[in-house]
Amino acid sequence: MTKTASFAFLFFVLLFNHIQAQLPKTDPLYRAIMSKDSLLFSIGFNTCDSKQAEGLLSENFEFYHDKDGFSDKKKFIIDFKNGLCKASSVYRYKRVLVDKATQVYPMYKDGKVYAAVQNGDHLFYEKAGSQAEKLVGEAKFTNFWQLENGDWKLAKSLSFDHQAKGTLDERSVFNNDQEIEDWLKERKIPTLGLGIIEGGELKQIKVFGEIKKGISAPYNTYFNVASLTKPVTAMVVLRLIGLGKWKLDEPLDAYWIDPDIGSDPRHKKLTTRLILSHQTGFPNWRWMNTDKILNFKFEPGTQYQYSGEGFEYLRKALENKFKKTLDQLAQELIFQPLQMNDTNYIWDQNTDESRFAIGHNEAGKPYPTEKNKTANAADDLHTTIGDYGNFMVSVMKGKNLKPEVFQAMITKQVKTKENKYFGLGFEIYDLGNGEYALSHGGADQGTRCIAFVLPKSGKGLLIFTNTDDGYKVYEKLVIHYLDEEGQKIVDIESK
Repeated sequence: MTKTASFAFLFFVLLFNHIQAQLPKTDPLYRAIMSKDSLLFSIGFNTCDSKQAEGLLSENFEFYHDKDGFSDKKKFIIDFKNGLCKASSVYRYKRVLVDKATQVYPMYKDGKVYAAVQNGDHLFYEKAGSQAEKLVGEAKFTNFWQLENGDWKLAKSLSFDHQAKGTLDERSVFNNDQEIEDWLKERKIPTLGLGIIEGGELKQIKVFGEIKKGISAPYNTYFNVASLTKPVTAMVVLRLIGLGKWKLDEPLDAYWIDPDIGSDPRHKKLTTRLILSHQTGFPNWRWMNTDKILNFKFEPGTQYQYSGEGFEYLRKALENKFKKTLDQLAQELIFQPLQMNDTNYIWDQNTDESRFAIGHNEAGKPYPTEKNKTANAADDLHTTIGDYGNFMVSVMKGKNLKPEVFQAMITKQVKTKENKYFGLGFEIYDLGNGEYALSHGGADQGTRCIAFVLPKSGKGLLIFTNTDDGYKVYEKLVIHYLDEEGQKIVDIESK
């Protein structure tokens, strides 16, 4: 084995073994390496300054490319001048580092740092003449920086997993609102709403796209959030439990018995706990049954089965006891205290239809808008990013809930898949080491929405879209805004 091949082999062993000493961004070494990276690419690559690039390379520089093979320093600079630089008379190229993907690890010898490994992802853009700049490629890289006479030089570089635009990692796109708009157009997402929670507060509200042809969506766009209705209903009930006006494990037959199951004794086992954790035994909706009649698919409390019928059952019990509609109870217990003035179960005189994001199918055709006059406990809530973001912050903090009620809410009531459970009204992701996320999604014709909060870190994210395939933007947004915890959530969903 040659010296170069031997080094490459050892380097790959180093690269793919887990290294514990990743540096924080505040570390001086991290900053030094990122400064050199900026000089190499922002000045060298992006402006075709071959002298700048050459000055940052070690005399023994080696470059490994998964498409173009091996280059030493001489060949690398020749290819740089004759390839990229000549092409720049027609095309302008730009490399953008995916900042949040970058990792720096120190290398020690005799207790002193002598080198650093930089792992990361980067994107490549191309601009021809007066045309708009386009994302044309992306790749992963590993750079081995080495101290030479007190200065950092790039000694080895591996560039791999090159792919066409938009297939590897677009996280840097989310740092630029105009790029997000372009990214959404490519994916045919009419409207996207984002709520970014940091430090236990709703810090950013972003709404992209058009609410109608040629009309930009306002920051307070209304979205139908489908099953994100259920957490609101759950919080109404949990508030009542905290006030001593409702009981979590009291059988509901004292307040409501659905005629379809009146003769089935299993209805006596139905409680609020089983409904909020989806253990009723009901189908999602009775109309999904051939006969359209509500029935039990299994003994209540023995399995998990997501059910909107359960929440509607709970609504009727609540309304019968309190002699108020669900929307009235929600106004008193949730909407007014949290100043959720743009949120409602029903369409009424206060609903500003001009702000509503009409739902679309995958082909871009609009659906008729549901304008409920009666509250549905499981579906069709309309709200804004601002309102629902503040609601999720209140959930994260257990606002207006007694500690024992909050604890019951975040307790794993039933397992739905590996490291994922239902609590009371919310899904619970077990992220390890005591970390967890509370979440719920919503999916109906013309809407795909999801919300996350991480109570321990104070982070959270809301994603609202108004199209059947809006889910296709979830993964990259979750990873970008929720970092390592977001990746863990994606990994749990991928299993």
